[in-house]
Amino acid sequence: MTRRRPLSAALLTLLTAGLLATGCSTPSDGGTQAVRDSTGASLDLSSKQQPISAPVNAAIAAKLPASIRERGTLVVGQGSGTGNPPFSFPSTDDDKVWIGDEVDIATLVADTLGLKPDFRRSSWEGLFLGIDSGASDVGFSNITVTEARKDLYDFATYRTDILSLIARKADPIRFTGYEDLSGKTIAVGSGTNQEKILVDWSDKLKAEGKAPITIKYYQDVTGVWSALNAGQIDAYFGPNPINAFHDAQVRGTPNETTIVGQVSGAGSGLTGLIAATTKKGNPLIEPVREALDAVIKGGQYQQVLHRWNLDKEAVQTSLLNPPGLPRA
Repeated sequence: MTRRRPLSAALLTLLTAGLLATGCSTPSDGGTQAVRDSTGASLDLSSKQQPISAPVNAAIAAKLPASIRERGTLVVGQGSGTGNPPFSFPSTDDDKVWIGDEVDIATLVADTLGLKPDFRRSSWEGLFLGIDSGASDVGFSNITVTEARKDLYDFATYRTDILSLIARKADPIRFTGYEDLSGKTIAVGSGTNQEKILVDWSDKLKAEGKAPITIKYYQDVTGVWSALNAGQIDAYFGPNPINAFHDAQVRGTPNETTIVGQVSGAGSGLTGLIAATTKKGNPLIEPVREALDAVIKGGQYQQVLHRWNLDKEAVQTSLLNPPGLPRA
């Protein structure tokens, strides 16, 4: 997961300057924002967005810890600060109503367990503090499974961790491997897994006697898109959901982009996985895993991924504590 500063102002900039100024988003009846998804259909980003729900599975719900079952709510921690599209962010017409793929998937799990989702939003650091203290039952916030985190947390997977390289469509770079990035200027988030991968690639190029990658850092994706539009960078290397969401937003505009390549967030040899996260030893993780399996089999999960242009990140089943990113 990439850390980002709180961006209620940045999100507003993204959804107004980034969309309206390029002519990609136009108001429609009821205050909706007409943004296009991967199929070209209108994507409603308002509080009136069509809900995707799942039926209660009584057999799975019976396995819930008694305290949660009696309370009737699933307390969901999310570490997107004041918004990080498409994971979790305020709707365009009501900042008290949040939408996003992480919101949708957590809601499906709560539905299946016969619970009402109770979202507790915080910073990325606060997300884990909430899980540790018991203030949150489970985290749904684009959390990558790592071997170090498995010392403290249990995981039930629901999406692959894909990173991608996004460039201007009018001037796309070639990307079939790290060699193609020799001499290129690439943006990346500081302190992220993708930064480590990019630095490793640059070091390899230097060791091979080739021009290294010029790495540039930005505080938020709004700055990245401005730099990309201005030709100050050749591409941005980041989480594929963020890139796919932006790509859909600017399709058909002068600032149109294209995703030129994808890699596993775990690097070569291992598929990175995103997972629901509980404190180590919390018996809630197994009913959460079974609920994820139920919505995968029921098709509601696929509807959520399709809505957010994340079809390629689908998993076939939810795994409990699979191999994660190595400690190194």
